[in-house]
Amino acid sequence: MENFQLTGQQIACYRQDGYVIIRGFLQSPEVRKLQEIAFADAVMRKNSFDLNDQTGKKTKLTLWYSPGNDTYGLLTKSKRMVGSADKLLDGDTEVCHFHSKLMQKEPKVGGAWEWHQDYGYWYKNEFLFPDQMISVMIAITDANKANGCLQVIRGSHKMGRVEHGFSGEQVGASQHYVDLALKTMELVYVELKAGDALFFHPNLLHRSEANLSDQARWSLISVYNRRSNIPYNEPSQSGTVPLEAVPDEALLKWKTEDISDTANFLEKEKDEALK
Repeated sequence: MENFQLTGQQIACYRQDGYVIIRGFLQSPEVRKLQEIAFADAVMRKNSFDLNDQTGKKTKLTLWYSPGNDTYGLLTKSKRMVGSADKLLDGDTEVCHFHSKLMQKEPKVGGAWEWHQDYGYWYKNEFLFPDQMISVMIAITDANKANGCLQVIRGSHKMGRVEHGFSGEQVGASQHYVDLALKTMELVYVELKAGDALFFHPNLLHRSEANLSDQARWSLISVYNRRSNIPYNEPSQSGTVPLEAVPDEALLKWKTEDISDTANFLEKEKDEALK
């Protein structure tokens, strides 16, 4: 979807619901390229780690801070991603990239994610303004109820941050407040086709079930932040480095590099030390 621009209705939907789904955000050739790279990427596998849910099932993820001119980086830096984030974020300073992560929920063994808000994590990094942050999920494979698609509570971002504690190796939201939210607001299963995008607010309550199907669920999630929203307890200062957006067509037409250790990958041991 070259030269993509959010509509006024899509922006209003994000403000009201805490998320907006953009169907067909990537073209079919872009989806195929992203899939080919992701499924065969030895660097991603080397830098991935597992997080256990409450039952011991594992979700595999790889997280990095510095987008380059590899396939993932060109998508993260594309005008359609950066420009859309700019329209949805509060504030007016430059858009920066906090981190991206490749989520790999494998068939039969991929674990659940407990109810949480992303700002339940990032609050501890001492970002002060959640309205100046946003996550963009790109479906690399189809996501549906069978393979553990994302579930969200529509409008729950308006609750503000709720208390979080550990749930397995994950940080989970207070179940009491989740139960209250579910009494008041709608539970939505975010079923996506490969190439669809989901833009969602850091305070939106969301979770996903384990993947008990025969189909993998892979997604790329990039997180954006305003330069002025300084994280006072975050070793990586990537979230305050302005992005230089690249043309949308760069993903298909530019010569892409392989992702390397210069992407500044997160190691699980370092992540544990921050908790």
